Amino acid sequence: MKVLLLFCCQFLHTLALDCSVMSGNLKQIDAGSGSVVGVNNLNEVFVLIDNVFTKISGSLKHFSVGPAGQLGVNQANNIFKFQSGMFIHFPGLLKQVDAGGDQIIAGVNMNDDIYCLNMDANNKWPSSTTPWVKLNGKLKYYSCGPYSCWGVNRNDQIYIMKDVSSNACSGSNSFKNIPGLLSMIEVATDGSIFGVNFQGNLYQRTGETHSKPEGTDWISMVACPNGHKHEK
Repeated sequence: MKVLLLFCCQFLHTLALDCSVMSGNLKQIDAGSGSVVGVNNLNEVFVLIDNVFTKISGSLKHFSVGPAGQLGVNQANNIFKFQSGMFIHFPGLLKQVDAGGDQIIAGVNMNDDIYCLNMDANNKWPSSTTPWVKLNGKLKYYSCGPYSCWGVNRNDQIYIMKDVSSNACSGSNSFKNIPGLLSMIEVATDGSIFGVNFQGNLYQRTGETHSKPEGTDWISMVACPNGHKHEK
Protein backbone atom coordinates (compact mmCIF):
# COMPACT_ATOMS: atom_id res chain seq x y z
CA MET A 1 0.00 0.00 0.00
CA LYS A 2 1.26 3.45 -0.84
CA VAL A 3 1.54 5.71 2.17
CA LEU A 4 1.58 9.41 2.88
CA LEU A 5 3.42 11.00 5.78
CA LEU A 6 1.51 13.80 7.47
CA PHE A 7 3.50 16.30 9.50
CA CYS A 8 2.09 16.74 12.99
CA CYS A 9 4.04 19.98 13.52
CA GLN A 10 5.22 18.83 16.93
CA PHE A 11 8.91 19.24 17.52
CA LEU A 12 10.94 17.12 19.89
CA HIS A 13 14.16 18.20 21.58
CA THR A 14 16.08 16.52 18.77
CA LEU A 15 14.28 18.74 16.21
CA ALA A 16 12.87 15.58 14.63
CA LEU A 17 9.25 15.65 13.57
CA ASP A 18 6.73 13.38 15.25
CA CYS A 19 4.92 11.92 12.23
CA SER A 20 1.99 9.61 11.67
CA VAL A 21 1.79 7.33 8.64
CA MET A 22 -1.45 7.72 6.71
CA SER A 23 -2.80 5.71 3.80
CA GLY A 24 -2.97 7.49 0.48
CA ASN A 25 -0.77 8.94 -2.21
CA LEU A 26 -0.38 12.68 -2.89
CA LYS A 27 2.15 14.52 -5.02
CA GLN A 28 1.56 17.85 -3.23
CA ILE A 29 0.22 18.67 0.22
CA ASP A 30 -0.37 21.89 2.15
CA ALA A 31 -1.53 22.73 5.67
CA GLY A 32 -2.75 26.01 7.14
CA SER A 33 -5.43 27.51 9.36
CA GLY A 34 -6.28 24.09 10.73
CA SER A 35 -6.86 22.45 7.34
CA VAL A 36 -4.86 19.99 5.23
CA VAL A 37 -5.30 19.71 1.47
CA GLY A 38 -3.51 18.11 -1.44
CA VAL A 39 -3.59 16.71 -4.95
CA ASN A 40 -2.52 13.36 -6.40
CA ASN A 41 -0.81 12.34 -9.63
CA LEU A 42 -4.15 12.49 -11.45
CA ASN A 43 -4.67 16.09 -10.26
CA GLU A 44 -7.58 14.93 -8.11
CA VAL A 45 -8.22 17.16 -5.10
CA PHE A 46 -8.39 16.01 -1.48
CA VAL A 47 -9.20 17.55 1.90
CA LEU A 48 -8.39 15.92 5.23
CA ILE A 49 -11.65 15.32 7.12
CA ASP A 50 -11.62 13.33 10.39
CA ASN A 51 -8.12 12.00 9.55
CA VAL A 52 -9.28 10.71 6.16
CA PHE A 53 -8.34 12.30 2.85
CA THR A 54 -11.67 12.90 1.16
CA LYS A 55 -11.87 13.57 -2.58
CA ILE A 56 -13.72 16.71 -3.62
CA SER A 57 -14.82 17.82 -7.06
CA GLY A 58 -12.18 19.59 -9.11
CA SER A 59 -8.88 19.14 -10.93
CA LEU A 60 -5.77 20.98 -9.71
CA LYS A 61 -2.01 20.58 -9.98
CA HIS A 62 -1.34 22.70 -6.88
CA PHE A 63 -3.56 23.45 -3.88
CA SER A 64 -2.88 25.87 -1.00
CA VAL A 65 -4.76 26.62 2.21
CA GLY A 66 -4.26 29.37 4.78
CA PRO A 67 -5.60 32.67 6.10
CA ALA A 68 -6.24 33.82 2.50
CA GLY A 69 -8.59 30.89 1.90
CA GLN A 70 -8.33 27.74 -0.20
CA LEU A 71 -6.80 28.40 -3.62
CA GLY A 72 -5.44 26.27 -6.39
CA VAL A 73 -4.25 26.24 -9.98
CA ASN A 74 -4.97 23.74 -12.73
CA GLN A 75 -2.89 22.43 -15.63
CA ALA A 76 -3.78 25.51 -17.71
CA ASN A 77 -2.56 27.80 -14.87
CA ASN A 78 -6.09 29.02 -14.19
CA ILE A 79 -6.66 30.07 -10.57
CA PHE A 80 -9.56 28.79 -8.50
CA LYS A 81 -10.85 29.73 -5.05
CA PHE A 82 -12.87 27.25 -3.02
CA GLN A 83 -15.98 29.03 -1.76
CA SER A 84 -19.41 27.77 -0.70
CA GLY A 85 -18.43 24.19 -1.40
CA MET A 86 -17.20 24.71 -4.96
CA PHE A 87 -14.21 25.96 -6.93
CA ILE A 88 -14.85 29.36 -8.51
CA HIS A 89 -12.61 30.71 -11.26
CA PHE A 90 -10.40 33.52 -9.94
CA PRO A 91 -8.98 36.16 -12.33
CA GLY A 92 -5.34 35.71 -13.34
CA LEU A 93 -2.89 33.01 -14.40
CA LEU A 94 -0.41 31.38 -12.02
CA LYS A 95 1.47 28.08 -12.02
CA GLN A 96 1.74 28.13 -8.21
CA VAL A 97 -0.41 29.97 -5.67
CA ASP A 98 -0.02 30.47 -1.93
CA ALA A 99 -2.70 31.29 0.66
CA GLY A 100 -0.47 31.43 3.74
CA GLY A 101 -0.06 35.19 4.13
CA ASP A 102 -2.15 37.50 6.28
CA GLN A 103 -5.22 37.15 4.00
CA ILE A 104 -3.05 38.01 0.99
CA ILE A 105 -2.60 35.79 -2.06
CA ALA A 106 0.79 35.29 -3.69
CA GLY A 107 2.29 33.17 -6.44
CA VAL A 108 4.32 32.91 -9.61
CA ASN A 109 3.31 32.49 -13.25
CA MET A 110 4.69 30.39 -16.09
CA ASN A 111 7.43 32.98 -16.72
CA ASP A 112 8.49 32.99 -13.03
CA ASP A 113 7.02 36.48 -12.62
CA ILE A 114 5.91 37.13 -9.04
CA TYR A 115 2.49 38.47 -8.08
CA CYS A 116 0.50 39.18 -4.94
CA LEU A 117 -2.97 40.44 -4.05
CA ASN A 118 -3.80 42.54 -0.98
CA MET A 119 -6.31 41.49 1.66
CA ASP A 120 -9.12 43.88 0.69
CA ALA A 121 -9.21 42.72 -2.93
CA ASN A 122 -9.08 39.07 -1.86
CA ASN A 123 -11.80 39.30 0.79
CA LYS A 124 -14.17 41.46 -1.26
CA TRP A 125 -13.92 39.33 -4.40
CA PRO A 126 -16.02 38.73 -6.52
CA SER A 127 -17.66 42.10 -5.83
CA SER A 128 -14.34 43.89 -6.36
CA THR A 129 -11.60 43.87 -8.98
CA THR A 130 -8.42 41.84 -8.57
CA PRO A 131 -5.50 44.28 -8.92
CA TRP A 132 -2.55 41.90 -8.90
CA VAL A 133 0.70 43.56 -7.78
CA LYS A 134 3.76 42.53 -9.81
CA LEU A 135 7.00 42.27 -7.83
CA ASN A 136 10.51 42.77 -9.12
CA GLY A 137 12.51 39.63 -9.80
CA LYS A 138 11.99 36.03 -10.93
CA LEU A 139 11.08 33.06 -8.74
CA LYS A 140 9.85 29.54 -9.45
CA TYR A 141 8.12 29.19 -6.05
CA TYR A 142 6.84 31.79 -3.58
CA SER A 143 5.27 31.39 -0.14
CA CYS A 144 4.05 33.92 2.43
CA GLY A 145 3.63 34.01 6.19
CA PRO A 146 2.34 36.62 8.65
CA TYR A 147 5.13 39.17 8.10
CA SER A 148 7.45 37.95 5.33
CA CYS A 149 7.43 35.99 2.08
CA TRP A 150 10.10 33.55 0.88
CA GLY A 151 10.91 32.16 -2.54
CA VAL A 152 13.42 30.24 -4.62
CA ASN A 153 14.55 30.83 -8.18
CA ARG A 154 15.55 28.53 -11.04
CA ASN A 155 19.03 28.18 -9.54
CA ASP A 156 17.58 27.20 -6.13
CA GLN A 157 18.79 30.47 -4.61
CA ILE A 158 16.70 31.63 -1.65
CA TYR A 159 15.14 35.08 -1.23
CA ILE A 160 13.06 36.84 1.41
CA MET A 161 10.66 39.77 1.05
CA LYS A 162 10.38 41.70 4.32
CA ASP A 163 7.75 44.12 5.68
CA VAL A 164 4.85 42.24 4.12
CA SER A 165 1.43 43.09 5.55
CA SER A 166 -2.22 42.52 4.70
CA ASN A 167 -2.44 45.92 2.99
CA ALA A 168 1.05 45.88 1.48
CA CYS A 169 1.62 42.45 -0.03
CA SER A 170 4.64 43.76 -1.94
CA GLY A 171 6.43 44.53 1.33
CA SER A 172 9.70 46.39 0.87
CA ASN A 173 9.59 45.37 -2.83
CA SER A 174 13.26 44.45 -2.57
CA PHE A 175 14.33 40.81 -2.25
CA LYS A 176 17.24 39.84 0.00
CA ASN A 177 19.29 36.76 -0.78
CA ILE A 178 19.57 34.20 2.03
CA PRO A 179 22.55 31.78 2.04
CA GLY A 180 21.73 28.23 1.02
CA LEU A 181 20.11 26.34 -1.85
CA LEU A 182 16.55 24.96 -1.82
CA SER A 183 14.28 23.68 -4.58
CA MET A 184 11.11 24.58 -2.65
CA ILE A 185 10.26 26.64 0.43
CA GLU A 186 7.14 27.13 2.56
CA VAL A 187 6.23 29.61 5.30
CA ALA A 188 3.82 28.40 7.97
CA THR A 189 0.96 30.42 9.44
CA ASP A 190 3.05 31.10 12.55
CA GLY A 191 6.03 32.32 10.50
CA SER A 192 8.09 29.11 10.62
CA ILE A 193 10.08 28.44 7.45
CA PHE A 194 10.76 25.01 5.94
CA GLY A 195 12.41 23.96 2.72
CA VAL A 196 13.55 20.96 0.68
CA ASN A 197 16.66 20.81 -1.48
CA PHE A 198 17.17 18.90 -4.74
CA GLN A 199 18.51 15.91 -2.81
CA GLY A 200 15.31 15.59 -0.77
CA ASN A 201 16.77 16.92 2.47
CA LEU A 202 14.44 18.89 4.76
CA TYR A 203 15.51 22.11 6.51
CA GLN A 204 14.01 24.57 8.97
CA ARG A 205 15.08 28.19 9.38
CA THR A 206 15.89 29.15 12.96
CA GLY A 207 16.02 32.48 14.78
CA GLU A 208 13.28 34.19 12.74
CA THR A 209 11.19 36.80 14.56
CA HIS A 210 8.97 39.70 13.53
CA SER A 211 11.92 42.05 13.99
CA LYS A 212 14.37 39.63 12.32
CA PRO A 213 12.30 37.70 9.76
CA GLU A 214 15.36 36.43 7.88
CA GLY A 215 16.41 34.34 10.89
CA THR A 216 19.93 33.07 11.46
CA ASP A 217 20.60 29.46 10.36
CA TRP A 218 19.30 26.41 8.53
CA ILE A 219 18.80 23.26 10.63
CA SER A 220 18.62 19.86 8.95
CA MET A 221 15.58 17.79 9.93
CA VAL A 222 14.32 14.27 9.35
CA ALA A 223 10.64 13.46 8.94
CA CYS A 224 10.09 11.00 6.08
CA PRO A 225 12.25 7.86 6.38
CA ASN A 226 12.90 7.72 2.62
CA GLY A 227 13.56 11.42 2.13
CA HIS A 228 11.36 14.31 1.09
CA LYS A 229 10.43 15.66 -2.31
CA HIS A 230 8.85 18.61 -4.02
CA GLU A 231 6.78 17.91 -7.10
CA LYS A 232 7.76 20.52 -9.68
